[in-house]
Amino acid sequence: MTPPRNSFEPLTAYREYPAAEMLARSRAFAAEMQRRRTTRHFSDRPVERAVIEACIETAGTAPSGAHQQPWHFVVVSDPVVKRQIRDAAEQAEEEFYASAPAEWLAALEPLGTDAVKPYLETAPYLIAVFAERYGLTDGGARRAHYYVQESVGIATGFLLAALHNAGLVALTHTPNPMDFLTTLLERPRNERPVMLVVTGYPAADAMVPRLIRKPLAEIATFR
Repeated sequence: MTPPRNSFEPLTAYREYPAAEMLARSRAFAAEMQRRRTTRHFSDRPVERAVIEACIETAGTAPSGAHQQPWHFVVVSDPVVKRQIRDAAEQAEEEFYASAPAEWLAALEPLGTDAVKPYLETAPYLIAVFAERYGLTDGGARRAHYYVQESVGIATGFLLAALHNAGLVALTHTPNPMDFLTTLLERPRNERPVMLVVTGYPAADAMVPRLIRKPLAEIATFR
């Protein structure tokens, strides 16, 4: 809940580190995140629910516009629901691949993607990320939300980092259109689906595209 206006408390959770330790921690985290890779090859090996809960709690610590926390995560492990999601996603993807611009299809080709999504059933968890377009008062009236897209994007980034940190792999999947998630997962009218985060252990023979990430000099400018 949003705290009352002018409700503040001392910043007691902050920890300051010596400069050398700060650098070591930042470099270690960067190196750890360099190991993060997206794969489409998942094991059906079970993952303890408490791990997923903790990762979503991490996502919930993300900053948001006016602290309105305009996100909701629906965790799906039921095989029947996963099958329904796969069927609907593959139908949407078939239509997409049949009409997508050639330039876009060419960009996807090195990643080996197509309309067939078996991992939507294989992976132990699908996390559907929803954005609250607006809030609802107890009386059902609309309450404006601000910077929804940015806020949900940050929270999803936190989620992906947390899943990697826990020792899992993840895949972001954005079927287009994805309104079927609203229906299948029975979400309210003020929410819209943003993406599916597929997560679990990698398959024993998991493969990833051979990619090169841009170096610091190409993604940052210091003035």
